[in-house]
Amino acid sequence: ERLRQVFTFQPLLVGGNPFQTTSIYLLIHWLERKWGVFFPKGGTGAIVKGLVRLLEELGAEIHYNSPVERIEVKDGGVRSVHTSNGKQIDCDLVVSNADPVVAYSKWIDRGLRSKHSDRSLSRRRSSMGLFVAYFGSKKLYPELAHHTIVMGPRYKGLLDDIFNRRVLSEDFSLYLHAPTRSDPGLAPEGHEAFYVLSPVPNNKSGINWEKTGAEYFDRIMTSLDRGVIPGIKSNLVTSKFITPDYFETSLRSADGAGFGLEPRFSQSAYFRFHNRSEDIRGLYFVGASTHPGAGVPGVLCSAKVLDRMIPPAPVV
Repeated sequence: ERLRQVFTFQPLLVGGNPFQTTSIYLLIHWLERKWGVFFPKGGTGAIVKGLVRLLEELGAEIHYNSPVERIEVKDGGVRSVHTSNGKQIDCDLVVSNADPVVAYSKWIDRGLRSKHSDRSLSRRRSSMGLFVAYFGSKKLYPELAHHTIVMGPRYKGLLDDIFNRRVLSEDFSLYLHAPTRSDPGLAPEGHEAFYVLSPVPNNKSGINWEKTGAEYFDRIMTSLDRGVIPGIKSNLVTSKFITPDYFETSLRSADGAGFGLEPRFSQSAYFRFHNRSEDIRGLYFVGASTHPGAGVPGVLCSAKVLDRMIPPAPVV
């Protein structure tokens, strides 16, 4: 039974229920064994900084704290982008890394959408939610690996609670990330940095995370304290956590999903949102809900796909 779990949990890494998705996602395990798992020095933030640096080198102007509120369409093509702080950016091509469900339903008038009508969008099924706790310790735990999967007492039952029943279980399975194993510079000398991730139901569950978040965090930390990180509670120096509410509000992910669309067969590969909009000329998408899929490698690959699709700029 433990081997069955080890060789089937990989779809969870891209937001899927191993019992409800196609076996093609077993390739994740093979790819990791074949080429390994890469970690950027400085963490995921280093990738973001690298992309920002590249954009600036190419002459791009970056507007921060400017959430998009509307995409103006005329004669079937994009004409401008309107932001919450009143800016209007005229354009004839838009590359959006936002959740396409949100972009289509919130930013584009329904009368302009035939392929992605409100009814069609409502039938899309979101992946599970994520509860992620970040914390630092004044004690070192050199026996820990960079990556640790902590399986709970149940497997299929817990997945049913998360994906189908959409209830918060008493038990949980966890992914523990200890990046200071590979990059000690991520914490002060003599300290450790961690995050722990727990798959949870997305916000279609109706869970009130403002009430349950702190208690759930304490349960997870108590479990770690008694298990893989003994004494962690008494050695904490800082901590914070995020819930599906953060994904839905700050990141504007539909249903607070952690990985965009759930990677069922009917929402995989060609059946995910296309990188070129079928409804609006000049509108393109990258990100977790698009082809090829979720996870940092998949998201970055979606940008490589788009690089081949966007028409070259005219020579002036």
